[in-house]
Parts: sequence; structure tokens; C-alpha cells
Amino acid sequence: MTLRLTVFGATGGIGQEIVKQGLAAGHEVTAVVRDPARLTASGPGLEVFRADLADPETLRPAVAGRDAVLSGLGARSRKEAVAGAATRVTVPVLRAMEAEGVRRLLVVSAAPVGPAPEGDPLLDRAVRAVISALLKDVYTDLTAMEAELARSATDWTAVRPPKLTDGPLTGTYRTAVGTGPRSGRTVSRADVAHAMLAMIGDPTTVKRGVGVAY
Repeated sequence: MTLRLTVFGATGGIGQEIVKQGLAAGHEVTAVVRDPARLTASGPGLEVFRADLADPETLRPAVAGRDAVLSGLGARSRKEAVAGAATRVTVPVLRAMEAEGVRRLLVVSAAPVGPAPEGDPLLDRAVRAVISALLKDVYTDLTAMEAELARSATDWTAVRPPKLTDGPLTGTYRTAVGTGPRSGRTVSRADVAHAMLAMIGDPTTVKRGVGVAY
């Protein structure tokens, strides 16, 4: 079935993959970008929508009538995380979707935002604690972003990967609703994009965080 999708953060690592894989699957994809020159994907079914993310009104045409919105937006640096970048750029998307009555939304968060997997080995728990401390500002921002999702009228899913790699699409990752896959340490950006596209029609992931990892 052909879907009409809008992708925010379409020039980022995961966003580019969502656009490419969405087009390859035969979907109609609107890529929302600030700089069209950074978008490498092309092909039939692609619409490039240039927008400033600060104003929900300017985003409404990008989401109107869409079956789902997928977002790879987030802080690109520690400084941006401290400023709450992930939350700040996601809220206008939520407001635009609510104004247009578009409900399905999938966004990229991070594994440490959710609860640790039950039965995770001690080493994995220790590594998680260290990473959470080192990147506290990033996860504080993402936690606030997820809180905004929970307050919204959308049917959201927060996809929570661990360490991201530039590896290939494998389709052999694991997912866990409400937590993360046990001992899940890495996953490629391509597989995160694949998981997000696969979750669009999965009702068990609505209004939930979902871990994805190898």
C-alpha cells in the first residue's frame, strides 16, 4: 500500500535513510529541509519542502493529508542539547500536525531515555550508566521531547536506539516495546529507518517508546 509520508530531519543520517527507503518502497515522500542541497535522495514520489522549523503555520502544508510523519530531528551537538534543541524543533511539528488533524508520528529518541531491559547483564547496565552521565544534557532534552509527545494529540512512537553506526541495512535488528532489546549495544541508522517505516501501521507501538538494536 502506498503511503503519503512526511520526513523531518530529512538531511540527517536517519532521515536520509527514511527518505530513500520510503521511496524504494513506492511511498510518496515529502522531505522537509532547511537546505535542499544537502538532500542526496531523489526519484519519483519525492517532494522537497523547504521550511523554517520555528513556525508551526509554515509547516502545516508539509503535513496536511499525510498518513504519517517521521522525524529524525535532534540536537547536533552538546551545546544544542543544553538549549533543548530536540524539544524545540519537535513542538512546532506537533502543533502543525494537531492543526491539520494528522495523527501518526514516529520520532527518534535514544535508548537511555527508556527503562533498562529486564535481565540486562551487569556490564551493560554499567556502560549505560556511564553513557547516561556523560551525555546527560542530550538525554534530558530527549526526555523533555518525549514528554511533549505524551501531552500531544498525536499517535506517537518514540524509537529508542543505542549507539548508532553507519552500517548497512540488514533488517535483522530486534525491537522491544516499552524497553530495549537485552544487551542491545548498537544499530545502524539504516536499520533504525527501516524499523520506523515498519512501525507505521503497528498499533502496539502507538503512544509507546520502542527500543531497536542488534
